[in-house]
Amino acid sequence: MFNIDMEGVDFEKTYDLIVLGGGPTAIGCAIYAARFALNVLIVGKTFGGLITTTHLVENYPGIASTSGQGLMDMFKEHMNSLNIPYISDEIRSIEKADDHFILHSFFQKFKAYTVCIATGSERKKLGIPGEEEFAGRGVSYCATCDGPFYKDKVVIVVGGSDSAAKEALFLSQNVKKVYIVYRGEEIRAEPINKKRVYENDKIEIIYNTNIVEIKGDTSVKSVIFDNGKEFDINGVFIEVGSIPNSDLAKRISVKINEKDEIMINRKSETNISGIFAAGDVADAPFKQAITGVAEGVIAAFSAFDYVKEMDIEY
Repeated sequence: MFNIDMEGVDFEKTYDLIVLGGGPTAIGCAIYAARFALNVLIVGKTFGGLITTTHLVENYPGIASTSGQGLMDMFKEHMNSLNIPYISDEIRSIEKADDHFILHSFFQKFKAYTVCIATGSERKKLGIPGEEEFAGRGVSYCATCDGPFYKDKVVIVVGGSDSAAKEALFLSQNVKKVYIVYRGEEIRAEPINKKRVYENDKIEIIYNTNIVEIKGDTSVKSVIFDNGKEFDINGVFIEVGSIPNSDLAKRISVKINEKDEIMINRKSETNISGIFAAGDVADAPFKQAITGVAEGVIAAFSAFDYVKEMDIEY
């Protein structure tokens, strides 16, 4: 996605803050940390995060309409203007050592006085027969990535959220027909997107229905509904929510809730002093790019306060 190298990364330095993640929350946190004159490093698996798979972003204040990729291009430009180093890697463990933390990744070791976990989430799966078998052969979790391959085809979007509605709207630009299959009685999209779905002749909603199996040969050919009906289809796009990437938090005894979200307070603090969290991995009830960035900014300020109290000599 981005050609990001390790230029500017000092493996011997103890950073004031290391931010874990590559999405808008992580980058927003790092931008503010840099503005607070903290020595900051970002360590993320993939720059951009899930938002780069979003076709249209129309709810980020100040930007009337852009793509998820376009939004992250702007974040990257801002990050680079502040000379914030970014390394593509994944932290596997964190341990406390005197007044700082030691972070171990697959390839390196880092040191930091504070850490912000902004690792986001990953797509939730249906867990039904055929889903894994036909992944990449008719089963997709990203309409922006794979939608163009289904020109003049018939596809299904599974889910009833705003994200599912937007996936269906994007797909309708190329496909012959889109069916939204939702287990509930009414989709839960934002009013403007719900209206667009209802007014789109290419989109039809099948309510109170679940898919229990995906069938095909070399690619997807049909799905089986929970009423026993077999439905011919060329592709299945799954948009049924996400799972917080909180495994690291569990391993280091950061407190999480029953949804596997990291529990934070109004200062983005976790139960471990010096470790903060923000964005989709945290327990905020409303998860959007703008709210995640806000939590990341708060985490940066809290880290600034934490480091300032340490009275570190550089």
